[in-house]
Amino acid sequence: MELDPSATIGPQLHAILREKVVRNELPPGARLSEAEIGRKFGISRQPVREAFIKLAEEGLIEIRPQRGTIVRRIDPAMVIDARFVREAVEADIVRLLAASPDPALVTELRHQIETQRRFAHEAPQDFIRADEHFHRTLARGAGKEGAWEIMQGPKSQMDRVRFLSFGLNATGKLIDQHIAIVDRIEQADVAGADRATRTHLRAVLEDLPELMRANPDAFTGTPETLPET
Repeated sequence: MELDPSATIGPQLHAILREKVVRNELPPGARLSEAEIGRKFGISRQPVREAFIKLAEEGLIEIRPQRGTIVRRIDPAMVIDARFVREAVEADIVRLLAASPDPALVTELRHQIETQRRFAHEAPQDFIRADEHFHRTLARGAGKEGAWEIMQGPKSQMDRVRFLSFGLNATGKLIDQHIAIVDRIEQADVAGADRATRTHLRAVLEDLPELMRANPDAFTGTPETLPET
């Protein structure tokens, strides 16, 4: 991951570090150093500090004055809240799409699902990227890509959980749910598209207890302390 010197450095660095946290390449508890990251990328500490501040606002790292900066563990309550917001936004997006189906968009989405199948069992990073592209395409098709961008910060905790959940062999279920969403859009079934989307996005709640048991060091709390959903 390299920086483009012709573009603003801070947002690029934020995106790189965010992806490393989401992928667990920077695991919970990992210490981050402004000076070390600055040296690695050949930049001053100011853009590193800006990236750290944004990551802290997203709940991904904790900046502790005089004690250093660390990657935060995943807070299940933040995951649940992010899912609540994302479900509300995406359910409205698919309702818009189903109210006036676009055959070209449906065709594109089905092509994307075939791409997801190729990555389903061997390439978690590529599968998650393809999944992200699918949901962004839904938002773009409804003219709501701006809303999708607004969600990026809150859903970062969901993204961490999605990466961990790849080991649960849940990709087949996710693909089937994507197919159901596209089917309902194509059929102009507004209520059905809404239901299919909500079912899909609530899958994270079903996986969360098992993921917490399998990765206790990655989460705050235990499955028994999960808040009501």
